[in-house]
Amino acid sequence: MSKSHLTLTPVETVACCSPLVAAPLSEETAERIAPLLKAIADPVRLRLLSLVAAHDGGEACVCDLNDAFDLSQPTISHHLKVLHESGLLDRSKRGVWVYYRVRREALSDLGALIGGGL
Repeated sequence: MSKSHLTLTPVETVACCSPLVAAPLSEETAERIAPLLKAIADPVRLRLLSLVAAHDGGEACVCDLNDAFDLSQPTISHHLKVLHESGLLDRSKRGVWVYYRVRREALSDLGALIGGGL
């Protein structure tokens, strides 16, 4: 049985804040970053974010995401709404479907905060 390997690709970071190990966060920065962390603290939302980011073209419709979960479509839509309202996903409506795209700058902000030298 072969093991699968995860390949990480570098993400261009936006200078939102210093990494946690470099300097204490300001109150303003903590207030800005906390909702992002709260949104991805839920396992379903973390998986949804990952599925959208990994989807062909970096964009996914709700209809593309339902089969990955044993949850109702309204529940999936609620989680996507939380991710959108936190600033992690952009969305656009096309006909009856809503398409989601990851906001790369938000992920870069999180990566710069958490990954800086840990």
